[in-house]
Amino acid sequence: MKETDISFSVSEKRDNASLAEKCARACGVTRDRIVHIQPLRRSIDARGGKISIKYRVQIFLKGDRPYQPFRVEPYLDCSKGEKVIIVGAGPAGLFAALTLLQRGKCPVILERGKDVHARKRDTARLMLEQIVDPDSNYCFGEGGAGCFSDGKLFTRSTKKGDIREVLYQLVAFGADPSILIDAHPHIGSNRLPQIIEKIRECIISHGGQVHFNTRVTDLVPPESGKDMWKVRCAVRKDDGIEEKEFVSRCVILATGHSAKDIYNLFYEKGWDLQAKGFALGVRAEHPQSLINDIQYHGKYQKSLPAAEYSLVGQVEGRGVFSFCMCPGGILLPSSTSPGEVLLNGMSNSERNSPWANAGIVTSIEPEDVTEFGEWGPLKVLKFQESVEQGIFAHNGGCLKAPAQRMDDFCRDKLSADLPATSYKIGAYSALLSEVLPQDVYKRLRRAFPLFDKKMRGYYTSQSLLLATESRTSSPVRIPRDSETLQHVTLRNLYPCGEGAGYSGGIVSSALDGINVARKV
Repeated sequence: MKETDISFSVSEKRDNASLAEKCARACGVTRDRIVHIQPLRRSIDARGGKISIKYRVQIFLKGDRPYQPFRVEPYLDCSKGEKVIIVGAGPAGLFAALTLLQRGKCPVILERGKDVHARKRDTARLMLEQIVDPDSNYCFGEGGAGCFSDGKLFTRSTKKGDIREVLYQLVAFGADPSILIDAHPHIGSNRLPQIIEKIRECIISHGGQVHFNTRVTDLVPPESGKDMWKVRCAVRKDDGIEEKEFVSRCVILATGHSAKDIYNLFYEKGWDLQAKGFALGVRAEHPQSLINDIQYHGKYQKSLPAAEYSLVGQVEGRGVFSFCMCPGGILLPSSTSPGEVLLNGMSNSERNSPWANAGIVTSIEPEDVTEFGEWGPLKVLKFQESVEQGIFAHNGGCLKAPAQRMDDFCRDKLSADLPATSYKIGAYSALLSEVLPQDVYKRLRRAFPLFDKKMRGYYTSQSLLLATESRTSSPVRIPRDSETLQHVTLRNLYPCGEGAGYSGGIVSSALDGINVARKV
């Protein structure tokens, strides 16, 4: 077996026959010697002004050991298996459930929000009427926050496990097989709901349970001499709220980074929590055509995907970086409670909107928020809330976003007018220095000219900055033992995923769910 890189120009055919021909030349053999070609990675290289599509491939020749395809473990009937409660139906919770099925355990998912299709109606209402349902929005509901945030599947970390565990299962549930080899794979917010629905159907058909509109209100540890957790819930029905209790020996807590009521519950009970740093800033929106011109050196062709970017720099000893970049995307309101303003980005699978957007954020550490010190482990969370609520108050109590042209932002000048934006609720001209924490504002205003040195043309009046991007990760960590993955003092409670502070993004959260379920 040989592993090598194969390159194609944009104009070359990239079918199987062309790939086989290039592989044969790379190995110095005739094509009939090749038994199997396994693409590992596909990426675009636009360095030096010459655009090429590169493949990393494994080539198996006659006489080599046979190619062994990756296989997903089968799901087992769990109708008679031990029940394991999972709180949250985001990527961590769903992949924990699938892993339990592979072991014959019965997952019982409790999700505060609605199923993925009913959830769409609430997000539409949020966009049209600015009414925030605190249980069903762009963060809460089946699929979690990532379901309506492009479905990006890129992770830089392999420490949590083999990402194929996640990608191959997603393909089995309907994702395009291209995610298995693309350098920056994504599914698209228009396609991900159908995949999430198939995962749910798989869980139920194998004996698992999924309960929607079921918000956890209390966690009661096992009594002395007993081993069952009690999970108390408020079940929302058409005619009101019904109290319900679920019991299980083990509870996987996969609530996501915005479930503040769970953090407050731990705080009130005196259970171990830790303040954790996160990143805060703005969403930067450019014309996608401008980003294409910059990244493809003016040689963009329609056969090429919408260009992405990743930026990072240091200002005053702190990182400033791009986050959740959405090429050909739009901006969404990500409020999870009335009285707060925050934005996120998403893209459909085609990534064909006229805009590109990304969070441009800087790190906030627990030592930066001394004014909230009385809140102990919740002090960074309270700081986050103060920024989001302050913006809502600044704009007179609506979900419009304060905004500024990028060059005006760096000069602290009110923009006389604003370019068009994908944010349907609307933007209004404001001095963002008045709504952002001063340290955040000062770092960002220095960072944008620095980023222009890496991407000539990025610093421009055509770019609109909107406040705020503030849900980059959890501002709280629920500590767990590094070996057992159980909470440090609560036996058989397994904090998991972004909400526990141990992952970020769909793939790393899914891997964390897999690892926790295996420990269970």
